[in-house]
Amino acid sequence: MALTTSIEILDLRHFGAPVLRPVLEAESQLWRQRLHWDYRTSAKLLMQYLDSRSLPGYAALEGDQVVGFAFCVYEETKAIVGDVFALNGEGPDGSSRIALRIEETLLRHLFETLLNSPHVDRVESQLLLHPSGAHAAILEEAGFRVFHRNFMVQSLMGRSDSHDMHLPPGLEIRPWREEDMNAAALLIAEAYDGHPDSLINDQYRTVHGSLRFLNNIVRYSGCGMFSPQASHVVVHRQTREMVALILGSRVSPQSGHITQVCVHPKYRRVGLARALLAIASHCFFRQGAIEISLTVTEANSSAIDLYRDEGYVTMHAFDAAVWQRKGDG
Repeated sequence: MALTTSIEILDLRHFGAPVLRPVLEAESQLWRQRLHWDYRTSAKLLMQYLDSRSLPGYAALEGDQVVGFAFCVYEETKAIVGDVFALNGEGPDGSSRIALRIEETLLRHLFETLLNSPHVDRVESQLLLHPSGAHAAILEEAGFRVFHRNFMVQSLMGRSDSHDMHLPPGLEIRPWREEDMNAAALLIAEAYDGHPDSLINDQYRTVHGSLRFLNNIVRYSGCGMFSPQASHVVVHRQTREMVALILGSRVSPQSGHITQVCVHPKYRRVGLARALLAIASHCFFRQGAIEISLTVTEANSSAIDLYRDEGYVTMHAFDAAVWQRKGDG
């Protein structure tokens, strides 16, 4: 495949799932190789949207074959870049120069549409699959602020089937419950006040936004299959206030993923995050997982130090990016 004038960029809504299946299958294979994630559930959901002709974005065609695509989703006045991917991978990092150039072309078309849409005030992007720097130039060229993030992994191989749990007096830990959603949303909004991640994901800034985030994680499998067994909360015994939480999902038979861990500012530096990470590791191990992953913003050095101390190592780095219309907060 060569990037020539034979490449056409067309509206993604012109195409149904069958013609994009080879691209999605290739992408699923890369998710499995690079991140040990089973992407097939996400790919099936994407194919449903493709068949409904309701997914905004662009497709790259060479002849009559779709060789790449990019799409976004809208949340009120915000757009989220959902994905960009092009065939095929021949380079040492799993993607050829030609594929990267096609992806850049797709992103340019997508950004031109979004940044010139009067109803879009903010665009967020977290291209987890793509190595950090792969599309940084095109993002910065479009006016995005780029944040570096780490994908860290803890091996569970060889660990014992036991764990110690030490909590400060007056606190107790219990499994996640469905009725915890509202309290968890309040905790997330308070925990992320002024946090670097609130710059990347503005859902963390409000209780309403945090509740949307939780619904996506817990009820709609937005990041793997939610695991209530690995998810726990810490509450104050007397007030029943939720002061910390950890949420986990299964992203493949061999891998668990920490989708959220946070501690209320008043209860930090007393070992709650470490205790929650330990119990999540224990629960994933009991489920048969051999590793756990999580993502963390590079600027959050204290969290990275904690994760490293707990045995996590950086296996992959990727970029998050935000564009904000001038004059908006």
